[in-house]
Amino acid sequence: MDENIKLKMTLPKIPDIELVAIEGMDRMAKHMGIADDKIGEAHVLVTEAVINAFEHSGQKNPVVRVEFTLNQEKLIIFVRDYGKGFKPENVEKPDIKKKLGTSHKRGWGLKLMESMSDDFQLESDENGTKITITKHLQ
Repeated sequence: MDENIKLKMTLPKIPDIELVAIEGMDRMAKHMGIADDKIGEAHVLVTEAVINAFEHSGQKNPVVRVEFTLNQEKLIIFVRDYGKGFKPENVEKPDIKKKLGTSHKRGWGLKLMESMSDDFQLESDENGTKITITKHLQ
């Protein structure tokens, strides 16, 4: 199978809604015959991207758009919110030594997504934030 398959969804802010996106992605992978271990890290990527979008977008009635494009070679994850945006260059890079010494251990989302991705693109402006993650499966 050389074709791409795509899934697009708009998620409302309800508890554990990121699991719906993960289930859709898993079903796509199963349909394409892609082993669970190849798609496993993508669970973390989707979870981080969706939760970050809801937590930081500043939307009154938040929704997050998620799109998956999958073929045998790669998975592309696109996550978009419609919030206030931010300046990525102003986000403090987490320092493990500082984080371990405090009760606030959060703030790893962007770094985690970037380090686990084969390609990580982030665009943000006053109309929201878009994250595109590519994960090679071969």
